[in-house]
Amino acid sequence: MAYVTLGGSSLGTPLQEMLCCDYIQPGAAASYQTAKTIFSYHPLGAKMAEAPVSLSQSQRRTISVGDNAPERLVKAFNDEWEALGCDKLIFNLMRLSRVYGLASLALMPGENETADTEVDFAKLYKMPILNFNVFDPLNTSGSLVLNQQPNDNAFLKLPTGGFRVGSTKYHPSRSIVKMNEDPIYLEYTSSAFGFVGRSVYQRALFPLKSFIQSMQTDDLITLKCGVIIAKLKQAGAIITQTMLSMFGIKRNVVKEAQIGNVISIDVEEGIETLNMQNLDGAYTLARSNILKNIATAADMPARLLENETFASGLADGTEDAKAIAQYVERFRIEMNGPYAFFDNIVMYRAWNPELFAELQAEFPEEFCGVSYNEAFSKWKSAFSVEWPSLLREPESEKAQAEDVKLKGIIAVLEVMVPQVDPVNKSKLMEWAADNINTNKVMFPVALELDWEELRDYVPPAAAANEEPKPGHPFAAQDSAATNIRRLG
Repeated sequence: MAYVTLGGSSLGTPLQEMLCCDYIQPGAAASYQTAKTIFSYHPLGAKMAEAPVSLSQSQRRTISVGDNAPERLVKAFNDEWEALGCDKLIFNLMRLSRVYGLASLALMPGENETADTEVDFAKLYKMPILNFNVFDPLNTSGSLVLNQQPNDNAFLKLPTGGFRVGSTKYHPSRSIVKMNEDPIYLEYTSSAFGFVGRSVYQRALFPLKSFIQSMQTDDLITLKCGVIIAKLKQAGAIITQTMLSMFGIKRNVVKEAQIGNVISIDVEEGIETLNMQNLDGAYTLARSNILKNIATAADMPARLLENETFASGLADGTEDAKAIAQYVERFRIEMNGPYAFFDNIVMYRAWNPELFAELQAEFPEEFCGVSYNEAFSKWKSAFSVEWPSLLREPESEKAQAEDVKLKGIIAVLEVMVPQVDPVNKSKLMEWAADNINTNKVMFPVALELDWEELRDYVPPAAAANEEPKPGHPFAAQDSAATNIRRLG
């Protein structure tokens, strides 16, 4: 293919090369350069690679280190996480793995260390700064091809000995490899230089090319929509130069006419624009189908590519939001490996002996006779994370759900309290208070009672002589009152 050049610079663009590339047919493989071109220049390239990661990381994880652990542990973990920029590193790793089908990340060696040495996690907190590098398949080409021997233990598994970048080998303790999808036997991925996962553009390559054609159609429509058609009365058989000049003057009058001007034309003449009414249906349907084909090929909701706002109320927007939330929840599972890699590093950096010494001084009774290794092992085993739901309930719905729970607690108390002894009555009240204290929406202040005093409490004589009668459950009373109001 030849391009016109001005001053030695080609006028062809990467998207033009992709559009004019004859090899891109249904089922064509995405090469390394093609994947890079799509990501860098295609309007949907970055969105396909980054949108799931961005949505997954739009909310922070909830960190927990056990019920009785000091809050400073969670704060120290979150502060160190932010200091290392873990979210950005994971984002870059996941993005590149979707672009090419494979990406790698490594903790760079510090002073007096080499990349092939095992990481001494206990000494990480002493390093003033940690550096991480993210590699694409071209950087690691040749070391992450994957074994194709079916009888081998390493069949289609990532190498356990780490990977190489040029002549430098990285120890597995300081590195992590992320593939987009699992490898298939004897299916070579040209974008990743190995028998590994595949690019998110792989199945969508042909409709991505069609989308560029739809962009050209958009440009053509905007150019042609401004065309003015002047239906001028034709002259006789003999056309003189004077007549041609007159027609030119008429066209210029139409061209230069603006709001507030008045022009005159013959009764048999007319002025109108190009009629593109019939383009709307066919072109809109074709463009919509292209986006749906791309989304289907990439196994992601089409709404993420269409960039349209979700409908509300009883329309299908609610179901779209649920589908996207389910997609993000599945994608977060794919991110567990990179997050676990950084969780381990951050724990050793944040929960260091210096922090343990401060906690010992602040809580001497709790940490009396406990060594740092014992405390760290306990914190690490109790460490847990939870992703919040992408669908956020309105405050009114949260309050309604908590109200139903509260009615259930009251119903249990009304039925069981009159029938149990004082000891169990105290336990029932403690159980109710613990459940009520979890309701932060309706009761932001915790309910605290003296359970020993309540257990030993003796009601007044007058009240004690009366036989307590179990009442109807609170929920049943509420339902009856609701039915009476409805009948009224």
